[in-house]
Amino acid sequence: MRFFEAVRLAFMTLRTQKLKSGFALVGVFIGVAFLIGAWSIVNGVNSYMTDKFAGTLVGVNTFNLRRHPEFTPNATDSTWRAWARRPRITFEDANAVTAALTLPVLTAWSSEDRGDVEYQAKKVSQVSLNGATTQYFDIRNIKIEEGRPFSTQEDKAGASVVVLGHDLADRLFDGVDPLGKYIRVKGLPYRVVGIAERRGNLFGISLDKFVVAPALSPIQREVNPPGVIDALMVKANSEAEMRSAMDEAEAVMRSRHHLRPRQDDNFALETAEGVLDFWGKIERILMIFGPGLVLISLVVGGIVIMNIMLMAVAERTREIGIRKSLGARRRDILRQFLAESVTIAVIGASFGIGAGIFISVLVTVATPLPATVAPSSILLGIVVGGGVGVLAGVYPAMRASRLDPIAALRHE
Repeated sequence: MRFFEAVRLAFMTLRTQKLKSGFALVGVFIGVAFLIGAWSIVNGVNSYMTDKFAGTLVGVNTFNLRRHPEFTPNATDSTWRAWARRPRITFEDANAVTAALTLPVLTAWSSEDRGDVEYQAKKVSQVSLNGATTQYFDIRNIKIEEGRPFSTQEDKAGASVVVLGHDLADRLFDGVDPLGKYIRVKGLPYRVVGIAERRGNLFGISLDKFVVAPALSPIQREVNPPGVIDALMVKANSEAEMRSAMDEAEAVMRSRHHLRPRQDDNFALETAEGVLDFWGKIERILMIFGPGLVLISLVVGGIVIMNIMLMAVAERTREIGIRKSLGARRRDILRQFLAESVTIAVIGASFGIGAGIFISVLVTVATPLPATVAPSSILLGIVVGGGVGVLAGVYPAMRASRLDPIAALRHE
């Protein structure tokens, strides 16, 4: 019996025994759907974390000199208390590090807090208030849609000018040209000189609800104590140059803080790699437990298929006897039942692939988390389904092929 003929007979059997076949493919369906959906979500979030999350918080080939790391989801209370005793990063620290860097890099000061922004009778709360130097826009890849960024002269003079995020400008001005208008940041007037391009959101949080004013403008005393900044941002042309610049910055800061060789740093040099460490731990956990859950579902599905096929052998014993009496060989019977088992599993896997793709699309549409379906995951789903069918169908097929034709014909 040729393979395609065996598959055709398998489909005929499936049509005549719809209920049994449906129960048989449920386990494989669930396992493959979970495999495709989970893999798609993990891959999508991994790309999202690498390209957008870490890139937005820190930047590519960029490190931040801070009092302590900004992204610290698993820091203990004792760690926070130790960080609180560290000295703050000062203007003098930032100037000393900038002067000591020998590589061609971009540097910018950055300080951030949250507060209210008003225009006439409109007020927006919990706005990100940033005091920064001019190269902040290049390092954070913030492009200007209307107007301009503040100039170097305005930066040095501490002029009361500001660049608005796109969402904030829409909420405050609503169709009115904002350029040249005065807004109030924590009660202080600032002239709007630019509107940033829309950047979207990060895990559902808007990246366009911010203001950026010169670091030496009156916003400084609203976001930090006098002479203190939150971070010195340094962007290099490559990862190798970034690492070299980090070594130079570390040497300067250890000298300024009078740290002995065996003392730990009392400051942080944060990169995108550090930001991704937390996600990496979660991803490793998912990679350990995810396949285990899939395997359990597939084992259950394989057992169900095996039992269904054993029932089919028992119900079709007389049919097997007739086939053998008409000249069917053992391998023909073996191939037929094995083809039925594989067909059931592959159909279940195909429905599972469709369900997994639907789950990933639903997650992308309904949540801020992306999910990308890799072609390799689809291929793996088909292979896994076929493999389960082979493993589950071998024993029933062998049992059917070994039946004695005379005894099978006498079976009632």
